[in-house]
Amino acid sequence: MKTQITELFGIEHPIIQGGMHYVGFAELAAAVSNAGGLGIITGLTQPTAEKLAHEIARCKDMTDKPFGVNLTFLPAVTQPDYPGYVRAIIEGGVKIVETAGNNPLPWLTSLKEAGVKVIHKCTSVRHALKAESIGCDAVSVDGFECGGHPGEDDIPNFILLPLAAEALKIPFVASGGMADGRSLVAALAMGASGINMGTRFIATQEAPVHQNVKDAILRASERDTRLVMRPLRNTERVLSNAGVERLLEKERTIGAEITFDDIRDEVAGVYPKVMLQGDMDAGAWSCGLVAGLIHDVPTVKELVDRVMKEANTLIRDRLATMAA
Repeated sequence: MKTQITELFGIEHPIIQGGMHYVGFAELAAAVSNAGGLGIITGLTQPTAEKLAHEIARCKDMTDKPFGVNLTFLPAVTQPDYPGYVRAIIEGGVKIVETAGNNPLPWLTSLKEAGVKVIHKCTSVRHALKAESIGCDAVSVDGFECGGHPGEDDIPNFILLPLAAEALKIPFVASGGMADGRSLVAALAMGASGINMGTRFIATQEAPVHQNVKDAILRASERDTRLVMRPLRNTERVLSNAGVERLLEKERTIGAEITFDDIRDEVAGVYPKVMLQGDMDAGAWSCGLVAGLIHDVPTVKELVDRVMKEANTLIRDRLATMAA
Protein backbone atom coordinates (compact mmCIF):
# COMPACT_ATOMS: atom_id res chain seq x y z
CA MET A 1 0.00 0.00 0.00
CA LYS A 2 1.45 3.34 -1.06
CA THR A 3 0.55 6.56 0.73
CA GLN A 4 2.27 9.90 1.30
CA ILE A 5 3.64 8.50 4.57
CA THR A 6 5.14 5.36 3.04
CA GLU A 7 6.77 7.50 0.37
CA LEU A 8 8.03 10.10 2.86
CA PHE A 9 9.65 7.59 5.20
CA GLY A 10 10.59 4.86 2.72
CA ILE A 11 8.52 2.16 4.42
CA GLU A 12 6.35 -0.62 3.02
CA HIS A 13 3.23 -0.23 5.19
CA PRO A 14 1.65 3.00 6.53
CA ILE A 15 2.01 1.88 10.15
CA ILE A 16 4.10 3.71 12.76
CA GLN A 17 4.94 2.42 16.23
CA GLY A 18 4.59 5.38 18.56
CA GLY A 19 7.31 6.35 21.00
CA MET A 20 6.41 4.91 24.42
CA HIS A 21 8.34 5.32 27.67
CA TYR A 22 10.17 2.15 28.70
CA VAL A 23 8.61 0.32 25.73
CA GLY A 24 10.35 1.83 22.71
CA PHE A 25 13.63 -0.06 22.97
CA ALA A 26 15.64 -1.34 20.00
CA GLU A 27 13.99 -4.78 20.10
CA LEU A 28 10.50 -3.45 19.39
CA ALA A 29 11.58 -0.71 16.97
CA ALA A 30 13.58 -3.17 14.88
CA ALA A 31 10.73 -5.70 14.84
CA VAL A 32 8.27 -3.10 13.55
CA SER A 33 10.68 -1.86 10.90
CA ASN A 34 11.51 -5.41 9.79
CA ALA A 35 7.76 -6.05 9.43
CA GLY A 36 7.48 -3.13 7.01
CA GLY A 37 6.33 -0.39 9.36
CA LEU A 38 8.27 2.38 11.08
CA GLY A 39 9.73 1.45 14.45
CA ILE A 40 10.50 4.17 16.98
CA ILE A 41 13.08 4.23 19.79
CA THR A 42 11.95 6.36 22.75
CA GLY A 43 14.80 8.80 23.25
CA LEU A 44 14.16 9.93 26.83
CA THR A 45 13.86 6.37 28.10
CA GLN A 46 17.63 6.38 27.68
CA PRO A 47 19.16 8.27 30.65
CA THR A 48 21.96 9.91 28.65
CA ALA A 49 22.80 10.84 25.09
CA GLU A 50 25.54 8.20 25.15
CA LYS A 51 23.00 5.53 26.10
CA LEU A 52 20.74 6.68 23.25
CA ALA A 53 23.66 6.41 20.82
CA HIS A 54 24.20 2.84 22.03
CA GLU A 55 20.48 2.02 21.60
CA ILE A 56 20.52 3.40 18.05
CA ALA A 57 23.55 1.25 17.26
CA ARG A 58 21.78 -1.82 18.71
CA CYS A 59 18.75 -1.15 16.52
CA LYS A 60 20.93 -0.80 13.42
CA ASP A 61 22.39 -4.21 14.21
CA MET A 62 18.85 -5.65 14.20
CA THR A 63 17.43 -4.02 11.07
CA ASP A 64 18.55 -2.44 7.83
CA LYS A 65 15.13 -0.77 7.40
CA PRO A 66 14.26 2.84 8.34
CA PHE A 67 13.51 3.51 12.01
CA GLY A 68 13.09 6.68 14.02
CA VAL A 69 13.67 8.19 17.45
CA ASN A 70 11.04 9.91 19.60
CA LEU A 71 12.05 13.11 21.40
CA THR A 72 9.52 14.59 23.81
CA PHE A 73 10.04 18.21 24.85
CA LEU A 74 8.41 19.00 28.18
CA PRO A 75 9.19 21.36 31.07
CA ALA A 76 11.34 19.68 33.72
CA VAL A 77 13.15 20.60 36.92
CA THR A 78 16.27 19.08 35.39
CA GLN A 79 16.24 19.53 31.63
CA PRO A 80 17.35 16.53 29.59
CA ASP A 81 20.47 16.93 27.49
CA TYR A 82 18.55 17.75 24.33
CA PRO A 83 21.63 18.94 22.39
CA GLY A 84 23.30 15.64 23.22
CA TYR A 85 20.26 13.58 22.21
CA VAL A 86 19.94 15.45 18.90
CA ARG A 87 23.65 14.93 18.28
CA ALA A 88 23.32 11.20 19.00
CA ILE A 89 20.45 10.97 16.49
CA ILE A 90 22.34 12.79 13.76
CA GLU A 91 25.65 11.03 14.32
CA GLY A 92 23.83 7.70 14.51
CA GLY A 93 22.48 8.20 11.00
CA VAL A 94 18.81 8.21 12.04
CA LYS A 95 16.75 9.98 9.37
CA ILE A 96 13.34 10.14 11.09
CA VAL A 97 12.42 11.84 14.37
CA GLU A 98 9.03 11.86 16.08
CA THR A 99 8.73 14.95 18.28
CA ALA A 100 6.11 15.56 20.95
CA GLY A 101 5.29 17.93 23.77
CA ASN A 102 6.45 21.50 23.27
CA ASN A 103 7.31 23.24 20.00
CA PRO A 104 10.29 21.47 18.37
CA LEU A 105 11.40 24.62 16.49
CA PRO A 106 14.70 25.09 18.42
CA TRP A 107 15.90 21.73 17.11
CA LEU A 108 14.50 21.73 13.59
CA THR A 109 17.40 23.51 11.90
CA SER A 110 19.97 20.99 13.12
CA LEU A 111 17.73 18.04 12.24
CA LYS A 112 16.77 19.33 8.80
CA GLU A 113 20.36 20.21 7.89
CA ALA A 114 21.22 16.58 8.63
CA GLY A 115 18.47 15.36 6.30
CA VAL A 116 16.20 14.20 9.14
CA LYS A 117 12.44 14.04 8.49
CA VAL A 118 10.35 15.27 11.47
CA ILE A 119 6.84 14.12 12.37
CA HIS A 120 5.31 16.04 15.29
CA LYS A 121 2.55 14.69 17.55
CA CYS A 122 -0.42 17.06 17.90
CA THR A 123 -3.71 16.85 19.77
CA SER A 124 -5.42 19.69 17.91
CA VAL A 125 -5.63 21.12 14.42
CA ARG A 126 -4.20 24.45 15.57
CA HIS A 127 -1.09 22.70 16.87
CA ALA A 128 -0.82 20.68 13.65
CA LEU A 129 -0.97 23.88 11.60
CA LYS A 130 1.77 25.36 13.77
CA ALA A 131 3.93 22.27 13.18
CA GLU A 132 3.34 22.62 9.45
CA SER A 133 4.22 26.33 9.51
CA ILE A 134 7.60 25.79 11.21
CA GLY A 135 8.65 23.13 8.72
CA CYS A 136 7.69 19.73 10.11
CA ASP A 137 7.40 17.15 7.33
CA ALA A 138 4.33 15.41 8.77
CA VAL A 139 2.20 15.30 11.89
CA SER A 140 0.65 12.60 14.03
CA VAL A 141 -2.88 13.69 14.95
CA ASP A 142 -3.79 12.28 18.37
CA GLY A 143 -7.46 11.94 19.16
CA PHE A 144 -8.99 11.91 22.64
CA GLU A 145 -8.96 8.09 22.55
CA CYS A 146 -5.17 7.92 22.73
CA GLY A 147 -3.11 6.64 25.62
CA GLY A 148 -0.79 9.16 27.20
CA HIS A 149 -1.47 12.87 26.81
CA PRO A 150 -4.61 13.63 24.71
CA GLY A 151 -4.50 17.38 25.31
CA GLU A 152 -7.28 19.38 26.90
CA ASP A 153 -9.78 19.75 24.03
CA ASP A 154 -11.26 16.22 24.23
CA ILE A 155 -11.87 15.90 20.49
CA PRO A 156 -12.16 12.30 19.22
CA ASN A 157 -10.69 11.16 15.92
CA PHE A 158 -14.00 10.97 14.05
CA ILE A 159 -14.04 14.77 14.23
CA LEU A 160 -10.34 15.59 14.52
CA LEU A 161 -9.09 13.68 11.47
CA PRO A 162 -11.49 15.19 8.89
CA LEU A 163 -10.74 18.64 10.32
CA ALA A 164 -7.01 17.96 9.95
CA ALA A 165 -7.56 16.81 6.36
CA GLU A 166 -9.37 20.05 5.56
CA ALA A 167 -6.65 22.24 7.07
CA LEU A 168 -3.26 20.60 6.45
CA LYS A 169 -1.08 20.47 3.36
CA ILE A 170 1.51 18.07 4.83
CA PRO A 171 0.64 14.39 5.35
CA PHE A 172 -0.55 13.14 8.70
CA VAL A 173 -1.19 9.86 10.48
CA ALA A 174 -4.02 9.00 12.86
CA SER A 175 -3.12 8.16 16.45
CA GLY A 176 -5.46 7.02 19.21
CA GLY A 177 -7.81 4.06 18.91
CA MET A 178 -5.75 2.41 16.16
CA ALA A 179 -5.62 -1.39 16.44
CA ASP A 180 -6.35 -3.23 13.20
CA GLY A 181 -7.22 -3.09 9.51
CA ARG A 182 -10.53 -1.42 10.27
CA SER A 183 -8.67 1.39 12.02
CA LEU A 184 -6.35 1.86 9.05
CA VAL A 185 -9.14 1.95 6.47
CA ALA A 186 -11.19 4.37 8.59
CA ALA A 187 -8.16 6.64 9.06
CA LEU A 188 -7.44 6.63 5.31
CA ALA A 189 -11.10 7.42 4.60
CA MET A 190 -10.90 10.46 6.88
CA GLY A 191 -7.83 11.85 5.15
CA ALA A 192 -4.89 10.35 7.05
CA SER A 193 -2.02 8.69 5.20
CA GLY A 194 -1.40 6.04 7.84
CA ILE A 195 -1.78 5.14 11.49
CA ASN A 196 0.29 5.34 14.65
CA MET A 197 -0.23 2.42 17.06
CA GLY A 198 1.03 2.59 20.63
CA THR A 199 -0.90 0.41 23.08
CA ARG A 200 -1.47 -2.25 20.41
CA PHE A 201 2.28 -2.71 19.97
CA ILE A 202 2.80 -3.18 23.72
CA ALA A 203 0.77 -6.39 23.45
CA THR A 204 3.19 -8.10 21.07
CA GLN A 205 5.75 -10.79 21.71
CA GLU A 206 8.72 -8.55 20.94
CA ALA A 207 7.64 -5.69 23.23
CA PRO A 208 10.35 -5.72 25.95
CA VAL A 209 7.97 -5.25 28.87
CA HIS A 210 6.94 -7.49 31.76
CA GLN A 211 4.31 -10.13 30.97
CA ASN A 212 2.07 -8.57 33.64
CA VAL A 213 1.73 -5.49 31.43
CA LYS A 214 0.61 -7.50 28.42
CA ASP A 215 -1.81 -9.51 30.58
CA ALA A 216 -3.30 -6.30 32.00
CA ILE A 217 -3.97 -4.97 28.50
CA LEU A 218 -5.60 -8.26 27.49
CA ARG A 219 -7.90 -8.14 30.53
CA ALA A 220 -8.84 -4.50 30.05
CA SER A 221 -12.02 -3.32 28.37
CA GLU A 222 -12.64 0.01 26.72
CA ARG A 223 -14.03 1.20 30.10
CA ASP A 224 -10.85 0.57 32.10
CA THR A 225 -8.79 3.69 31.42
CA ARG A 226 -8.85 6.84 33.54
CA LEU A 227 -7.91 10.48 32.96
CA VAL A 228 -5.48 11.79 35.54
CA MET A 229 -3.81 15.17 36.15
CA ARG A 230 -6.70 17.11 34.64
CA PRO A 231 -6.53 19.74 37.43
CA LEU A 232 -2.90 20.36 36.42
CA ARG A 233 -3.87 20.68 32.73
CA ASN A 234 -1.48 17.84 31.97
CA THR A 235 -4.13 15.22 31.29
CA GLU A 236 -2.94 11.66 30.80
CA ARG A 237 -5.01 8.61 29.85
CA VAL A 238 -3.83 5.64 31.91
CA LEU A 239 -4.95 2.13 32.79
CA SER A 240 -6.89 1.91 36.02
CA ASN A 241 -5.07 0.33 38.96
CA ALA A 242 -4.71 0.82 42.70
CA GLY A 243 -2.10 3.56 42.28
CA VAL A 244 -4.29 5.43 39.81
CA GLU A 245 -7.28 5.23 42.13
CA ARG A 246 -5.15 6.69 44.95
CA LEU A 247 -4.18 9.51 42.62
CA LEU A 248 -7.78 10.22 41.64
CA GLU A 249 -8.83 10.23 45.29
CA LYS A 250 -6.19 12.88 45.99
CA GLU A 251 -7.51 14.96 43.08
CA ARG A 252 -11.05 14.71 44.48
CA THR A 253 -9.99 15.50 48.03
CA ILE A 254 -7.51 18.31 47.41
CA GLY A 255 -9.34 19.81 44.45
CA ALA A 256 -8.09 22.85 42.59
CA GLU A 257 -5.22 23.39 45.03
CA ILE A 258 -3.50 20.14 44.06
CA THR A 259 0.15 20.29 42.99
CA PHE A 260 2.51 17.82 41.35
CA ASP A 261 4.14 17.18 44.71
CA ASP A 262 0.81 15.86 46.03
CA ILE A 263 0.78 13.06 43.43
CA ARG A 264 4.51 12.51 43.00
CA ASP A 265 4.35 8.99 44.48
CA GLU A 266 1.80 7.91 41.85
CA VAL A 267 3.48 9.40 38.78
CA ALA A 268 7.24 9.85 39.32
CA GLY A 269 9.49 6.91 38.53
CA VAL A 270 6.52 4.64 37.83
CA TYR A 271 7.46 3.32 34.37
CA PRO A 272 10.47 1.18 35.33
CA LYS A 273 8.43 -0.36 38.15
CA VAL A 274 5.55 -1.23 35.81
CA MET A 275 7.24 -2.01 32.51
CA LEU A 276 10.35 -3.76 33.79
CA GLN A 277 9.32 -5.15 37.19
CA GLY A 278 5.63 -5.83 36.51
CA ASP A 279 4.31 -3.91 39.54
CA MET A 280 0.90 -3.15 38.09
CA ASP A 281 -0.30 -1.03 41.02
CA ALA A 282 2.77 1.23 41.18
CA GLY A 283 0.96 4.19 39.64
CA ALA A 284 -0.11 5.82 36.40
CA TRP A 285 1.06 4.39 33.08
CA SER A 286 -0.28 5.31 29.66
CA CYS A 287 -2.85 3.09 27.97
CA GLY A 288 -5.40 3.91 25.29
CA LEU A 289 -9.08 3.09 24.95
CA VAL A 290 -7.94 0.69 22.23
CA ALA A 291 -7.17 -1.84 24.99
CA GLY A 292 -10.77 -2.97 24.56
CA LEU A 293 -9.92 -4.15 21.02
CA ILE A 294 -6.82 -6.12 21.99
CA HIS A 295 -7.40 -9.85 22.47
CA ASP A 296 -4.05 -11.51 21.75
CA VAL A 297 -0.27 -11.12 21.88
CA PRO A 298 1.02 -11.88 18.37
CA THR A 299 4.47 -11.32 16.97
CA VAL A 300 4.95 -7.88 15.48
CA LYS A 301 5.08 -9.35 11.97
CA GLU A 302 1.86 -11.30 12.56
CA LEU A 303 0.16 -8.12 13.74
CA VAL A 304 1.36 -5.92 10.87
CA ASP A 305 0.55 -8.58 8.26
CA ARG A 306 -2.92 -9.02 9.78
CA VAL A 307 -3.61 -5.28 9.75
CA MET A 308 -2.61 -4.97 6.11
CA LYS A 309 -4.50 -8.09 5.00
CA GLU A 310 -7.66 -6.95 6.77
CA ALA A 311 -7.35 -3.42 5.36
CA ASN A 312 -6.85 -4.60 1.80
CA THR A 313 -9.73 -7.07 2.11
CA LEU A 314 -12.05 -4.36 3.45
CA ILE A 315 -11.16 -1.98 0.63
CA ARG A 316 -11.33 -4.58 -2.14
CA ASP A 317 -14.17 -6.89 -1.07
CA ARG A 318 -16.48 -4.75 1.04
CA LEU A 319 -16.13 -1.08 0.20
CA ALA A 320 -15.56 -1.56 -3.53
CA THR A 321 -18.79 -3.56 -3.86
CA MET A 322 -20.73 -0.87 -2.02
CA ALA A 323 -19.56 1.73 -4.51
CA ALA A 324 -20.73 -0.32 -7.50
